[in-house]
Amino acid sequence: MAAVQEPVPLGTASRNGIASEEPKLVVAENGKTVDVQDKEVCTEGLCSISAYDQWTPLSVSGQLPRPRYKHGAVVVQEKMYVFGGNHNGRYLGDIQVLDFKSLSWSKLEAKSQSGPSESAEAVSCAGHSLIPWGNKILCLAGHTREPTESLSVKEFDPQTCTWSTLRTYGSSPSSCGGQSVTLVGDTLVVFGGEGNGRSLLNDLHILDLETMTWDEFATTGTPSPRSEHAAACFAERYLLIFGGGSHSTCFSDLHVLDTQTTRATRCYSRTKSRHAGVSDTLVLNMSTYEWSVVAGLEARAPPTSEGSSLVMHTINGENFLVSFGGYSGRYSNQVYALKASLKPSVPFPQINEAGTNGIALVPPISEAANSSRKVIFEIEELQDKPGNKADTSKTAAQVVKGERNQIEDKLNQEQLQSLRLKQELANVERRNTELTEELHLVRDQISAEQERASKLEDEVSEIQEQLQKMDALEKEFKLLRGEIDSGFDTAAASTNQPPGGVGFWRWSG
Repeated sequence: MAAVQEPVPLGTASRNGIASEEPKLVVAENGKTVDVQDKEVCTEGLCSISAYDQWTPLSVSGQLPRPRYKHGAVVVQEKMYVFGGNHNGRYLGDIQVLDFKSLSWSKLEAKSQSGPSESAEAVSCAGHSLIPWGNKILCLAGHTREPTESLSVKEFDPQTCTWSTLRTYGSSPSSCGGQSVTLVGDTLVVFGGEGNGRSLLNDLHILDLETMTWDEFATTGTPSPRSEHAAACFAERYLLIFGGGSHSTCFSDLHVLDTQTTRATRCYSRTKSRHAGVSDTLVLNMSTYEWSVVAGLEARAPPTSEGSSLVMHTINGENFLVSFGGYSGRYSNQVYALKASLKPSVPFPQINEAGTNGIALVPPISEAANSSRKVIFEIEELQDKPGNKADTSKTAAQVVKGERNQIEDKLNQEQLQSLRLKQELANVERRNTELTEELHLVRDQISAEQERASKLEDEVSEIQEQLQKMDALEKEFKLLRGEIDSGFDTAAASTNQPPGGVGFWRWSG
């Protein structure tokens, strides 16, 4: 995202890595010549790439990481750390390291500060963001197997291979994945992403790394809700948000947020080349808001475009872009590098409210310093800066293009709202179905209990009848027992009569 400058080759290097004493090189490009000073260069690792603006597959050693996409990558001390990602629907939690000097892979056995029982798999995630902070790595957000309510901030120490969860203060953002996290000074700016339930977000939160305190900006007119977009910081001041998508739309808009004046601006950028494709590598000229194709389809390019990681590393003043992984019909674990010929030379243009080119004012920094941090971002539509003020037809075309983009944005928002309503309706219908099934189940249970109660009542009735019969039998038994007892009493009385008694002798005879 800088002004275009001619590529500068490294020159001839000796075997000991020091440039040989040769005269300055003059490179002709676009009708211009550039003098290149002799300088110390290396010939190993990324420095072995000689061609500019071409993606080159790197020949790496060591055990290759598992193919993945939607992982995180960051550069710390000449090494690229790759963490997490998704492979066949499974969240990964391993940490792979690529040494830029030896171009060799190695795997770190990470542990948690909570104890040995919590392994690296406990922080497996995808769609997260990695940020270098000193000699440590911060990991924010991401989708996990067990979603949480709020966004978590974890820290990885490469020296001890230890994960720890940082304590934050204030109102933290909700859990999400596919967001952008950009380091601006000593603060992290979190924008957008996809929350739980696949809801798209466009809220803006900042985390002060000095106090570890969250703060939320109340925004109006911000970019439409999106995820998987790109964000970058320019001149330690401007936050650029580009592209991304919703559940049904891919965006190509560019928004610039001035972190000092708390003002957001949407820029209508232009593309120089008409053959830009999915695998193209584009660069934005910050002085003209024009996109240029650096490496197109006709050049060698990484075979994947979805969910790959992209980091930048500088060696001897040369900028290298390194791409890893991604998905394009299959998961990848390949590494590509591009040596950029572009150097920043033109500062970001000041924005003037009273100007006639349609660009809005940037208030003085002193005014911004006295303002509250919780301010409302104002979105002001920008037209393209015309190359020639007399070219009114071109300006009119740009105005029409801007209006068309506004209509397209409104249409996208309406489509997004429609999708949200359809999703809510589907959720309500699904919930209604679940409740209906639950009601039928409860009714079946009640019927079964009623039938069981009826059977119990019948059994109780039978038992009562049996008890009544037993009472009658007991009474009859008592009567019979009484008669038997009375018979024994009579017999006993008869044995007490004199021997001449008629009854006794008659019975004996």
